[in-house]
Formats: sequence, C-alpha cells, structure tokens
Amino acid sequence: MKYRYLPQTDQDKREMLDTLGISRVEELFADIPEEVRFKGSLQIPEALSEPELVKYFSGLANKNANFSTHANFLGAGVYQHHIPSVVNHMLLRGEFFTAYTPYQPEISQGELQAIFEFQTMVCEMTGMEVANSSMYDGATSLAEAAMMAAGHTNKSKVVVSRSVHPEARSVLKTYAYGQGVEVVEADLKDNGTDTAALDALVDDQTAAVIVQYPNFFGQVEDLSSIEPIAHGKGALLIVSSNPLSLGVLEAPGRLGADIVVGDMQPFGIFASFGGPHCGYLATTSKLMRKMPGRIVGQTKDENGKRGFVLTLQAREQHIRREKATSNICSNQALLALAASIAMSAYGKQGVQEIAMLNLQKAHYAKQALAAKGLEIVGSAPTFNEFVVKLNKPVAEVNKKLLKKGIIGGYDLGIDYPELSGHMLLAVTELRTKAEIDDLAQELEAITRA
Repeated sequence: MKYRYLPQTDQDKREMLDTLGISRVEELFADIPEEVRFKGSLQIPEALSEPELVKYFSGLANKNANFSTHANFLGAGVYQHHIPSVVNHMLLRGEFFTAYTPYQPEISQGELQAIFEFQTMVCEMTGMEVANSSMYDGATSLAEAAMMAAGHTNKSKVVVSRSVHPEARSVLKTYAYGQGVEVVEADLKDNGTDTAALDALVDDQTAAVIVQYPNFFGQVEDLSSIEPIAHGKGALLIVSSNPLSLGVLEAPGRLGADIVVGDMQPFGIFASFGGPHCGYLATTSKLMRKMPGRIVGQTKDENGKRGFVLTLQAREQHIRREKATSNICSNQALLALAASIAMSAYGKQGVQEIAMLNLQKAHYAKQALAAKGLEIVGSAPTFNEFVVKLNKPVAEVNKKLLKKGIIGGYDLGIDYPELSGHMLLAVTELRTKAEIDDLAQELEAITRA
C-alpha cells in the first residue's frame, strides 16, 4: 500500500467539529488575542498534492546512503542482519501491534505467552535462571543492572571497563548520578579490559564490576579472569552481551556472571535510526525480586489448563515507591516479540549458523585487509567487529568510501582520543565475499593515495 488513508473528507471534518461543539476550525483559536495573530502568508512553497509530495520526499530520501544502495560495514552497537519476513507478518497483526500492558490475563494470553517465550529464550542464551519481560534498550538495561546491584549489596560504587560501549557508560553515569552511586572506569590494554587495573579499582565498597562480552571493539573478554576479581571482593559481575554472539560463545551465566544484559536488536529488529530497540536483563533466582520491570510466569487456570500471568511487577505503579525496584514505566513488548519471532524462525541451529557466519566473515575480512597492507589492531579473538588502523583521518576515508558505494566503519577517535585514526569495522552474515574484497581494495587505494 503506497498511501495510508487520512481522515480528511468534509464529513470527517464535520463530525470532529460537532464532537468539539464548534462550527469552524477558527474557533479553536478564540483564546488567542486578535492583535497577536499572524495575518499574512508564510514564506513557504505552495502546498503539494499527495502524489507530488510523496515524489518530492522520495527524491530527497534517495539521496541518502542506505542498506539497499550501499554495502554496510558500520556496527558499533547497531547491526544490519537478516530479518525473516515472518517477523513483520506476525508483528503487524492487530492483536499484537495495538496491545499495551497485559494487566488482564484473561484477555491477554497471546501477548503474555509471547513475553514468556522471550524470557525463556533469553535465559537459554545467557545461561541465567530468570529474565524480565524486556527493557528499553541495551544501554538502559546495563544502567538498571548497576542500580540493581547497588541496591542489593548496599554499596555505592561500580567499576566499569572502558571497553564497554561509550553510550552505555554515559547512560550509566546519568543513572548513577541521581542514585548517588560512584562510577569508576577501568582502563584498556590492547583494546580489552586491563585486568590488573580492574583489580586495583575493585574494593570492599564495590557493588558491581561491569564488562562487555564481546566488548565494544569486538574483542572477546576473558570472563574467567575477571570473575574472581569481582566475587573476591563481594561485588556482582554484570556482563553486557550481544545475544547473537552467544550462538558461538560460552554463556556468561556459565562463566560466573550474576546479571547479563544486552540489546536484542540483532534478532529481528531493524536498525532504523538507532532505535527503538529492546533490551534484555537476566539474572539468578536469588536476585529475582530485585529486578526492574516485570516477569511473566506460567500457571494453570481453575480447569487445569496452561495459562500465563504477570507474576512479578515490582514497579512504582504497583507497590510503595520506596520498595520499587525501578521507575521503568513500560517495556518493549512489541520489539521483544520481534526478537522472539526471529529466534523461533532461526531455531537453535539457525542461531548458531548465523553467529558462525558473522565470526567467519569478519575473520575473512581481517585477512583480506591485512593482505592489502592494512594494520589490524589486536590479536585477541573477536566476533563480528574488529579494529583497523589507518594512515588518514577516518572521516576522510569514510567520505571516499561512500562515493564507492560503501558505508565505512565507526571512527573510534570520537570516543577514544588515543585511538584517533582507528576504524571499527562490522561484518555480518549479509556481507558477501565480493563486498568484503571491494572494501579491502578501496581501503588500500585510499590509504596509499
């Protein structure tokens, strides 16, 4: 459907005016003094018909670089992945698309079951015991986890690695400021967490240690060496994880994580303009009542039939403010459903295969770039992102790549001054061998020019 119906017939207008109890639209502005009203004509072009307007804006939109016209190697937290057609087919059904909070289980069994399945799949991926019904996005889920740890331990300091996404760290600091929690950052070593620096910062007043796995640079952090640093001082270990990577990496829960968070965007959620997305938060049973948001549980009705209900909802709307776990007022149920549909469509084997494709294609890109004389930074294992060092400003390189039909990587100098001239490249399952080879060839030409 090219155009959407807009209720602008004369009858529509008359019905709206009658409902408002007025005869003319101008009566809506009766409270505005006559002397301050604008009497002339605005200095803007004349109105266009709907077909003309669509054509005009389509022309503007076609000037943009997008996933349809360019090969995309930009990630940094938002990724271009295959989205099964069944996702939108199910997601846009009226009973899901228009649904809100399922307070009445007797009429919300479909949505409640969808959330329950989402929670179950998150637990299976992360190796944790319980997950909530979703969060706004990965950054807020990380910040909520930190506040949850501070509340549970009665400590007011969290230590976060600088290899955690810069935007997530910024959100964390905003949350922490209001809660009186101190945020201390552990420095980097070879684009990973400097465990010695981390160990020196963690003390008996530390509520949580926060790391990302794989980290912002795509590098796989060694959780087995970080876990004893956190737990040795009585702190909780919070791990932020790309859920797709868990198709090939060991689950954080099996490596000692107390809380696992992340963004479900890699599963069935369009990149859009950086949102909206859907965060997840999973933890252990003993921390369940400290979780923000809601938990859907499985039960039986009076006839013994399987059913679903909101089991736990420790929000300010439901309990006393001082006992609320968070002031989060809603969740991303529709986008959680998108992720659930995508994961169900892939199945366990499919998720593993897609994760492996991301791993293999990124490693092929490393080899292709290295063969052209470009410097790949770091020797540690990476997932679908890695860092390449350039001899020219990243912004300049990206402009030239755009002219060749390629969306380049992220300029790390924006957030890490010491990494000026370094580009973060993302390679997902959608990138072809030809596209990767083209990237390597163009980068070689640009850097040698």
